[in-house]
Amino acid sequence: MNGTRRIVLDRIRDALAAAPPEPVQVPRDYDRAPAQGPGDSERFAETVAEYRAKVLRIDHAAIATTVVALTGAGARVAAPAGLPTEWVAGMDVVLDTLENPLAVTDLDGIDAVVTGCAVGIAATGTIVLDAGPTQGRRALTLVPDHHICVVFTDQIVDTVPQAFAALDPSRPLTFISGPSATSDIELNRVEGVHGPRTLDVLLVGR
Repeated sequence: MNGTRRIVLDRIRDALAAAPPEPVQVPRDYDRAPAQGPGDSERFAETVAEYRAKVLRIDHAAIATTVVALTGAGARVAAPAGLPTEWVAGMDVVLDTLENPLAVTDLDGIDAVVTGCAVGIAATGTIVLDAGPTQGRRALTLVPDHHICVVFTDQIVDTVPQAFAALDPSRPLTFISGPSATSDIELNRVEGVHGPRTLDVLLVGR
C-alpha cells in the first residue's frame, strides 16, 4: 500500500471512529403465531396463479381423471413410491423407489411427475416439499418438464413463519413458487432452466 492511499484510509477510519454510524434496526414484528387452522385457500390459489402455474380446484375422487386430462391418454408418469395408487389409477406409472431410483435420463424422458406436498403458503403462493412419502427425492420433481402437485386445503398456512413452524428443518426442503423461470439481462423470461417448465396444482378439499 502506497503512502498516499494509507493516509486517505487512515483519515476515513478516524472520521468513522469519531462519528460511528447509527446501528440499523431491523423490524422483527412479523407474525410468528402458529397456524390455528387451515390457511386461506382462495388466496393461495390466487398467488400460485400469479406465477403462471395452473390451479385446479377438484374433489379427491377426481385426482386421477384430472391427471389424465393434464397429461393426455397414454402418457408415462413418474411418481414417488408412497404416492396413493388411486391418484394415478389407470395410468402408465413408473415408481421412483429407494431400491430402484430412476436415472436422470429416465426422468428426462417421462411426460410428467405427480407428487403431494408438505405445506402450501398462501401469502407467497409457495409449495414446500420435504421428501416425504408422497413427494420423493428432490431430483424427481426437478428433472421432469411437467410437475403435477396435489395440495390439500388443510395443508395450507397463511404465512412463511407458520410454514417454518410446521416443517422439520432437518429434512431436505424444496420451495416451489411456480414453474422454474429466470430472466436474461434484457429481462426476457426463460422457463424450464433449473426445474419443470409446467406446474399444475390440484387443490383438493378433504
